[in-house]
Amino acid sequence: MRKVILYIATSLDGYIAKPNNDLSFLSRVNQEGQDYGYSEFIGTIDSVILGRKTYDWVMKNGKEFPHSNKDTYVITKTPRQKTDNIKFCSGNLKELVLKLKQAEGKNIFIDGGAEIVNELLKEKLIDRFYISIVPVLLGGGIRLFNGSFPEQNLKLKSSMQFETGLIQLYYELEDRQKNV
Repeated sequence: MRKVILYIATSLDGYIAKPNNDLSFLSRVNQEGQDYGYSEFIGTIDSVILGRKTYDWVMKNGKEFPHSNKDTYVITKTPRQKTDNIKFCSGNLKELVLKLKQAEGKNIFIDGGAEIVNELLKEKLIDRFYISIVPVLLGGGIRLFNGSFPEQNLKLKSSMQFETGLIQLYYELEDRQKNV
């Protein structure tokens, strides 16, 4: 069965964005030739789920959508027309994820934002967590974990420290059978 994987960066104090969805703090760990395993990871997925705010930020600040070669599901309250591989979904997120998990294919990438992450945590639908901690304290913004969800035990599979001070943690949800 396909896995649902959160691959995300956060400040040491737990923020994935500064106020006004500002992601500029991520640039402090930019290093030529270093993608922190992202290229390898992206090869293991063929579906991407992200929130509309994250999508809009990427489209406003990027040159082209980075996942245009993947089946992408943008979760939104306002329906929009499908564009290429991008589907705008205003239905039930849990149903979408369960349907994707049952389908043939590679893994499913949760690319943000916090609302999507926390909704999936409520349903215990995230199987793997790749969390990169950027060495900065933001003091405010959008928290990665900012909701009420059931306790979930994780097993640390690996941790890596990089020259930039970034630490990447890889966890899997423990005893998945209890949570299906």
